Amino acid sequence: MPSDDSGARPAGSVVGGEATRRMLIDGRLTGSGWTFPSIDPATGETVGYAPDATADDAAAAVAAARRAFDTTGWATDVELRVDCLDRLHRALVDRREELRDLTIAEVGAPRSLTHGPQLDQPIEIVRYYADLLKKHPRTEELGEIELQGRRHRRWVEREAAGVVAAITAYNYPNQLALAKLAPALAAGCTVVLKGAPDTPLITLALGELIAEDTGIPPGVVNVLSSQGAEVGEALTTHPDVDVVSFTGSTATGRAIMKAASGTLKRVFLELGGKSAMILLDDADYDATSMFAAFMICSHAGQGCAITTRLLVPARDHDAVVRRVAAMLGRVPYGDPADPKTFMGPLISERQRDKVDGMVRRAVEAGATLVTGGERVDPGFFYKPTLLTGVDPDSEIAQEEVFGPVLVVIPYEDDDDAVRIANRSPYGLSGAVHSADRDRAIAVARRIRTGTLSINGGNYFAPDAPFGGYKQSGIGREMGVAGLEEFQERKTFAEALG
Repeated sequence: MPSDDSGARPAGSVVGGEATRRMLIDGRLTGSGWTFPSIDPATGETVGYAPDATADDAAAAVAAARRAFDTTGWATDVELRVDCLDRLHRALVDRREELRDLTIAEVGAPRSLTHGPQLDQPIEIVRYYADLLKKHPRTEELGEIELQGRRHRRWVEREAAGVVAAITAYNYPNQLALAKLAPALAAGCTVVLKGAPDTPLITLALGELIAEDTGIPPGVVNVLSSQGAEVGEALTTHPDVDVVSFTGSTATGRAIMKAASGTLKRVFLELGGKSAMILLDDADYDATSMFAAFMICSHAGQGCAITTRLLVPARDHDAVVRRVAAMLGRVPYGDPADPKTFMGPLISERQRDKVDGMVRRAVEAGATLVTGGERVDPGFFYKPTLLTGVDPDSEIAQEEVFGPVLVVIPYEDDDDAVRIANRSPYGLSGAVHSADRDRAIAVARRIRTGTLSINGGNYFAPDAPFGGYKQSGIGREMGVAGLEEFQERKTFAEALG
């Protein structure tokens, strides 16, 4: 991006084009002097332009959120919060098709996926927290004790943690935004939401909807877009921000944790994954091979919880590889607007370069490319890819690819499978398949991850806590645990006589 010699953005200067969507700061929809383009990853063409916020914009948003938290009744008025969440849910439902079309164009998400985790399921997160807020206890009685000849009643109250900086990734922008917004608002917090630079328009559309259709008071929700790092840095270091909720790469999560340490902010991190799918020797190889192939192609592999390592019994390795390769060849990819498309593009040329580079380095290190490993133009498509002969400790088996790349790793027995699955810096998700339910559950309990699918079980829902072990993050999103990430506990004691 061009700039003047000082590096500051000139007032009134516009780069690329006029803003398609506006930011939300203190109840007002506003633009910025500078904009940046959002690119359709299926075509490489421009979808629209987003305002490029500055550190001053971030400061204004934090000030608005601080004022709304400190000087209004938002944090304590439960009925108001329930009403606003109800209205937010209705607005999302009413404008669902507008959001669907924008999600397909900007995210490259196949239309079929928007009827699940890309849009329709995230909308129900708002419904879940509106209903939970009506019944979730805010007070816990600890009972009375006698101390030094007096009776003392003790109880614990839950209250809002304060101002939240919510920073999202590009891959599931509706899911990630609403999984932060809904519980934070239900808890009584105020929020500054920053969308990902690759998918800013869908998050800005959410901000416009909040401003126009929900009755949420000014300053309670603020929505920013920026393509540089300065806004994120401003939010994570600002003394008036109490909680940072971030979804993205582990490397960025480490930087955020370090930045937030200066003011000892509460930090929630949902980071990377390198999840293993274990096929035990009594599994249905036809069904599980299809499951593994289609899982790695879901949103072109751009999901932190996707199982990217397939662990198979050594004696059946070749048979499973043939099945998976055949299934990958049948995955329909292409135009995400086509209802028949299962796999869309990667988000950018930069991401496709990263994926292709990791595949090429794996082959140079001795892995066998069974199928895929090719770019497809126009757009940022990459063919579903299968690698064998992979060292379990190599880059391709240890680092997150975020593309449609599956590695097959043989194991000798159940203990060996568990050892390989756990030999990872990550611990977000995983899967176990077996005809013996008890055996599958026993193996699953030994895997050190935050979520586990057994024989195709789907754990992802608004009421199910989601998060990881080790370098996959800190804390849990969704469910009751997701609400409590945004609450503080205060203990009271009253002398009775």
